[in-house]
Amino acid sequence: MASPTALFPTLLDASDWPRLHPAVRRMHADGHVIEASGQADVDGARHALARWLRHLLTLPEPGTGQAIALTIERHPTHERWTRRFARGRMQSTLRQGNDLRLHEKLGPATLHFSLRREGDAIDWQLKRVSVLGFPLPRALFGTVLSRSGAHDGRYAFDIDVQVPLLGQLIAYRGWLEIDHVG
Repeated sequence: MASPTALFPTLLDASDWPRLHPAVRRMHADGHVIEASGQADVDGARHALARWLRHLLTLPEPGTGQAIALTIERHPTHERWTRRFARGRMQSTLRQGNDLRLHEKLGPATLHFSLRREGDAIDWQLKRVSVLGFPLPRALFGTVLSRSGAHDGRYAFDIDVQVPLLGQLIAYRGWLEIDHVG
């Protein structure tokens, strides 16, 4: 049963929600607090500017086979996602924007996504980026490929962020299993 404060069921077309894999629906709608754990492979450019930008945005450092723990706290106006990787902690706040898109705040940056169902997964389509409230020109924010799906019955994620002149800022993919729903 979806939590009354869950964002994702309201940001996707109502006819698409039941067509998502059960692991995806559970992660994005059950309970007020979700605790999950799993494993992730993290990659990204190794040069100093990429490392500094990852630090600024609270993104983890590269490393394969990292343990990951996720806590999702659902509040009436937002969700707080805390991801603890073996090589870093990443926290973001997700909310529905006035444009009916998902807004994810990471440090000083806010990413504006349109969500759509693709098969039994969610495809996050980056539409806009703002830094300290100021929109970046499209040419500066590169590409973000992000997908929430399932693999072997478990929740799976695949994110790849490419930034002009820097290359791959971060890519992380892996799986999570829910440990607790509160």
